[in-house]
This record gives sequence, C-alpha cells and structure tokens, in this order.
Amino acid sequence: MDELNKTALIAVSGMKAQSERLRVVSENLANADSLPTSPTEQPYRRKVLSFRNVLDKEVGADMVKIAKVDVDRSQFQKKYDPKHPAADSDGYVLTPNVNPLIEMMDMREAQRSYEANLDVVNVSKTMLSRTVDMLR
Repeated sequence: MDELNKTALIAVSGMKAQSERLRVVSENLANADSLPTSPTEQPYRRKVLSFRNVLDKEVGADMVKIAKVDVDRSQFQKKYDPKHPAADSDGYVLTPNVNPLIEMMDMREAQRSYEANLDVVNVSKTMLSRTVDMLR
C-alpha cells in the first residue's frame, strides 16, 4: 500500500473516532436538563469516550479507535424544587452531571480534529492526483 493511501486511511480512522465523539457530546447535551421522575431514580449520567491505537496489519499503521464509552462518575448537582416528583425529603432533586459549557468545548475540539483529519485526506488526494498527472 502506498504512503498516500496509508495516510488517508489513518486520517479517516481519526474522522470516524471524532464523529463518534460528536455523537456522544450531542447525547450529553440533549440530556443536560433531563430529571428523574422519582426520588429513587438517578438522573442522566454524562458519557465520556476513551481512544486507543489499533495496529491495522493490512495497512501497516496504527489506527485510532474508540476504546470504550463509559459514564462520568462525578457527583450529580442538586436543585431545590420541593414540588418536583423526584425531590428528596429535603426538597432537592438530583440533576445530570452534564456541564453544557464543557460539552461545547468538547464539541469544538472534536470538530477541529475532524476538520484537521479531513484536510489530511484532501491533501493526500491532491498529491496523488498531481503524481498521476506528472506520470502522463
């Protein structure tokens, strides 16, 4: 496999990983305001991704993959709302451990990483095209 194709395949694996990261961030944002329906239920727990390198023997290079999607074990916030059906005996309702500001920063970082990998793919295609043109 030539180096330009290998480079493009590595970048595509990065794009796939960042795409999954964007999906998880979107899910977190969508559930940022969801509340439990009873005092015994827990609210939505933020999800986090971890990445790993996986050797692709066919390509002969490390590819980026999602190692796992896990939950953030940080504490839930409490909101005072004694009339809510999920309020505890003190009138507090547990809220998700999702901080929309952090999620937006993660989204922006994933977007930039995706774009950087897309640029690598485009440069590889341009270089390959120019090489073919020179051989004509």
